[in-house]
Amino acid sequence: MVEGRLAEQLRGSRTPMREAILRLAAEGLLVIQGSGTAEAPTIDLKARNPMTLDLAIRGGTVVTAADTMRCDVGIRDGRIVALGEDVGPAARSIDAAGLLVLPGGIDSHVHLDQFQGEGIVMADGFRSGTVSAAAGGNTTVIPFALQRRGESLRAAVEAYHAKAQGEALVDYAFHLIITDPTPGVLGQELPALVKDGYSSFKVFMTYDDMVLSDRELLDVFAVAKAENALVMVHAEGFDSIRFMADGLEAEGKTAPAFHAAARPETVEREATHRAIALAELVGIPIMVVHVSGRDAIEQIEWARRRGLTVHAETCPQYLVLTAGDLDRPGTEGAKFVCSPPPRDAASQAAVWRALAGGAFQTFSSDHCPFRYDDPAGKTGPAARASFRAVPNGIPGVAARLPILFSEGVVKGRITLQDFVALTATNHARMYGLYPRKGSIAIGADADIALWDPERRVTLTQDLMHHGSDYTPYEGLEVTGWPVTTLVRGRVVFDGGRATAEAGHGIFLPRGASGGL
Repeated sequence: MVEGRLAEQLRGSRTPMREAILRLAAEGLLVIQGSGTAEAPTIDLKARNPMTLDLAIRGGTVVTAADTMRCDVGIRDGRIVALGEDVGPAARSIDAAGLLVLPGGIDSHVHLDQFQGEGIVMADGFRSGTVSAAAGGNTTVIPFALQRRGESLRAAVEAYHAKAQGEALVDYAFHLIITDPTPGVLGQELPALVKDGYSSFKVFMTYDDMVLSDRELLDVFAVAKAENALVMVHAEGFDSIRFMADGLEAEGKTAPAFHAAARPETVEREATHRAIALAELVGIPIMVVHVSGRDAIEQIEWARRRGLTVHAETCPQYLVLTAGDLDRPGTEGAKFVCSPPPRDAASQAAVWRALAGGAFQTFSSDHCPFRYDDPAGKTGPAARASFRAVPNGIPGVAARLPILFSEGVVKGRITLQDFVALTATNHARMYGLYPRKGSIAIGADADIALWDPERRVTLTQDLMHHGSDYTPYEGLEVTGWPVTTLVRGRVVFDGGRATAEAGHGIFLPRGASGGL
């Protein structure tokens, strides 16, 4: 019997040994076999002690929009439940020594599986787009549900839910794009959708099939005021762009570089001012998205000096690309065609100054991916004939965080706290996801990016994990890289590959948008 062997080894009596073994067996810590031997069972720590953590991230440096601290993070049931020097036992631990523990990025401006016109195909659906997001340290994305003209807004939302169902790796919500503000949309569908958790919507001041008149903008703004929703504005002047593009084409200037010439800062400045004026008439805050340069920044700062609430967003392309990239040989410049286009070096510097000075509330990718070498993408027959037919947009959801960390934090332009605010916390606050998302705090979802602040990486297409066949940031050297991404406590991207199945991401109804 086992107690005999123990008594002999320990030079003690068999009786206390037998009593100890029976007590351990009664507590489930030993199993006595028929042969008289005993062995330890496999123990589910959490089943025996419900307070045991599912996961502990140990030894890292936690950074929020307010603080930096050395502490462990305890996770249970997808939420953060403990922060401290020792968060206790866990079923699994991750050693984060030498790493930053950051809130997972929230990219509140991405386009996935969105209709772009006949014969044009967006390169990312919800599966590849959210894998790319996770590869870049993002844990939540907010793409757009586009209402095509003549379509019910509710039907558009349902169609995008069907596209996303079972496909997303990270969590997601939807903004609405309103292109056809009929009385039924404005009076019934839009108010009902805001109440259902779609608390932000985007309007366009350009593009043939999306542009709204000033009166239509005012009507949409009025609904936003009544329903406490936030309007995002793509501010470029439609008629001015058409005038400029018509003249360039008449002169035979059709190469991709002339996309930037057709959309100078003047048309963004005018539209930004007009959007601000219309918002002032109605009495609502607005978000001016993808601000590209100094002219639009000046209008936003002018409005704020007047006491108006005007939020602003900028993107990586306005920090590291210029209009010169559109002038690359042949059709290569088509890779950089987006709207507004990248500007000159002086405007790039102005965007950096504004970012460092607090003029921008959010930093997004405006991920709008197309394939380059594809007749349904950037080099189709029509696109080769004129810049006007080149699909507008570039991929960037995986590159957003590394670019801002390297060019901003590492080069001393912004602080780590600024980085977290611009890439996560402010998005959650702005779009009704806080405090569930956007911070590392007790009760928040365990959406975390483990970040190696010293890792040097050269951005290449194979690191992006998106559906496009190129990255406009090819060859850019960055310092700092997301090594592991967790969504609600589960590792979804690690070691350069997705580690969770498509469908892990869930839809997030949102509260009121517009608050910081």
